[in-house]
Amino acid sequence: MLIMTCCVDCFLQILSRYSVVVVLEVVDKDDDAMNILLDELNSNGKTLLHLCVSICVRENEVTLVDQYQYEDDQAGDEDAFAREPFILHFNCSTAVVKDMVLIPVHTKPQDAWKELDELHDVVEFIKERWGIKNIIILGDFNADGRYLSKKEKKMIRICSPCYHWLIDDDVDTTASNSNDHTYDRIVVYGKTMLNGTVPKSAKPFNFQRAFRLSKKNALRISDHYPVEVELKTQKKGNDPLYCAFTLSLLSPPSLCVFLQPHMHLNL
Repeated sequence: MLIMTCCVDCFLQILSRYSVVVVLEVVDKDDDAMNILLDELNSNGKTLLHLCVSICVRENEVTLVDQYQYEDDQAGDEDAFAREPFILHFNCSTAVVKDMVLIPVHTKPQDAWKELDELHDVVEFIKERWGIKNIIILGDFNADGRYLSKKEKKMIRICSPCYHWLIDDDVDTTASNSNDHTYDRIVVYGKTMLNGTVPKSAKPFNFQRAFRLSKKNALRISDHYPVEVELKTQKKGNDPLYCAFTLSLLSPPSLCVFLQPHMHLNL
């Protein structure tokens, strides 16, 4: 019980670093786990988190403007994705780039190349539907190891010059000691979005080191680290904004994506 309490406390501290949490893969048809999670996060008496679909938002910092489930039905290329991208349009009032779109990604390992390549079509769809070019793609790309070679990676359309991969190929994003793969990535589309990020700020958040956890306890939380990038803010003194991703943070629930302004909370 003490071990699980420690893991849950660490889990809550990870969530409290951010201000928007997109929750995927929650096997919880009655929403009991999510309601308990929200109660725990809100119990610190600070900024209220609001649950909208599978998204927790710090409403004084980030606004969810719109959302859309991508329809994977292009003629001749139906069912390109094992999990159709759930597209999120956010407004971050204190960021240099205020309007932005987040595309959470969790590819099927065996189809990583095809799914990552198809994300270019999703980006083009967003530009046409919402007229927004400030786009962040992030998540578990399975973009390393036997799932995607460096040669294959160069051939996918989201590796063209208008896309910028912020997590280097030699960065370990897994909590497991059995590999050092860079499965998790953050990719931004366009110069404006790239210039809205702090250079070299994209990195995994190594919660095992931060919370001095044993390997066993770290893996109880997740076998992936969140990856995060700092977004530039308009005024000096504002807390930096962060985007971050993690897979299987806790089961149940398992957290798949974060997009959030950074918060220093004492839980």
